[in-house]
Amino acid sequence: MKIVVIGGTGLIGTKLVGNLRKLGHEVTPASPNSGVNTITGEGLAEVLQGADIVVDVANSPSFEDTAVMHFFETAGKNIAAAEKIAGVKHHIALSVVGTENLQDSGYFRAKLVQENLIKASGTPYTIVRATQFFEFLTSIAHAATEGETVRLTSALFQPIAAEDVASILATISLEKPINGIIDIAGPQKISLYDAVATALSAKQDTRKVVQDDKSAYFGLVIDDQSLTPQGNAQLGVLTLQSWLATQ
Repeated sequence: MKIVVIGGTGLIGTKLVGNLRKLGHEVTPASPNSGVNTITGEGLAEVLQGADIVVDVANSPSFEDTAVMHFFETAGKNIAAAEKIAGVKHHIALSVVGTENLQDSGYFRAKLVQENLIKASGTPYTIVRATQFFEFLTSIAHAATEGETVRLTSALFQPIAAEDVASILATISLEKPINGIIDIAGPQKISLYDAVATALSAKQDTRKVVQDDKSAYFGLVIDDQSLTPQGNAQLGVLTLQSWLATQ
């Protein structure tokens, strides 16, 4: 079975390509580094020729509102058109838990546009919405840092390891398309404050982490429902502590 992984050289893509190859499939990672550009369309038709499955785990290089919308909208249209010509049987896309509830953010508005393009494309699909990754806890801390103080809300979230995301995606990629959305998350709910404090402590980062429930998450005011699955979700196996032990 021929599988193309768009964004196949990134954090999730690299792991996913490895997982699928171990299962014996012909897997091609597609990214600008390999001559495939979903924005300009360069190399897209060629890489999708004969592909049975496409998994899109690419992310925008910029999170600025106009840039991120341009990325997901343009790439979404180009991928859909190329898949139709190639006769792709299953499109899988990685999205984010809570997307429709976080529309004050330009990033989440763009992700919703991406999801809607997939739904309207005519290609059988599965959208996989993941919670935040453990690997981004340090980035969350940096965004919330003022001087030597990190201010974070105690709102719950349910972070997941990139390794678990790639493992679940590999399984879903080989299943029949559901023409719907699957949520995936880590095995435990934890407050944003506690998770970042634990991660920074493990890295011996000396910044002071302060609980401040008025603080924003990348500009958004969130609560316990914002970043957690609200229905059934497939769960990863790595907890924060077990993930930190591997770092």
